Amino acid sequence: MRVLMVEDDLRVASALGAALRRRGYAVIPATTVAEAATAGPVDLVLLDLNLPDRDGLELCRQIRRENEDVAIIAVTARSEARDRVAGLRAGADDYVVKPFSMAELHARIEAVLRRTARAARAEATLQVGDLRVDLNARQVWLSDREVSLTRKEFDLLLALARQAGTVVSRERLLMDVWQTTWKAGHTLDVHVAALRGKLDDAGLVETVRGVGYRLRPH
Repeated sequence: MRVLMVEDDLRVASALGAALRRRGYAVIPATTVAEAATAGPVDLVLLDLNLPDRDGLELCRQIRRENEDVAIIAVTARSEARDRVAGLRAGADDYVVKPFSMAELHARIEAVLRRTARAARAEATLQVGDLRVDLNARQVWLSDREVSLTRKEFDLLLALARQAGTVVSRERLLMDVWQTTWKAGHTLDVHVAALRGKLDDAGLVETVRGVGYRLRPH
């Protein structure tokens, strides 16, 4: 379980990180929004809202725009009711006010992860027009025809299907499928071409020049 801990108070970060590691979490620390942006895929974000380079609410909105599935808990000294409302509206799943006990935070983490796990199970099958993606079996059907895909081709199609009708940037696809943005864009283009060939429908995966790709509902 990968946890992105965005906290600029080094004393708090050290104690919280140690407590999380003792409970078996892999902790990726970040003290700024810029550092958080390079963390890669995670299962949970613990997000302080008072950050030195940008407001944590902006980061919360950005994370939620890019990933609807990741769990986010705001962990902050902002205790007013309006702050809680703002945090939840920005996309946080829960809101914990400092100071807090580790027992309380751990209970809230478990509760949020249970909710996201239930949501993931509910998303066991994605239907986009005639295209059906079974996440558990990792199988794909187009109308009544099963389409055999490699692991990366399936992951690429899934990343597009989760945001069907919306343009997904090349950087986002490289991060979601290859967990990096350093790979040459040629790698992505080759996999898109292979995916189009197997779907036997070049118009299903559309190129948005200079931005990325979009799965076209039909």
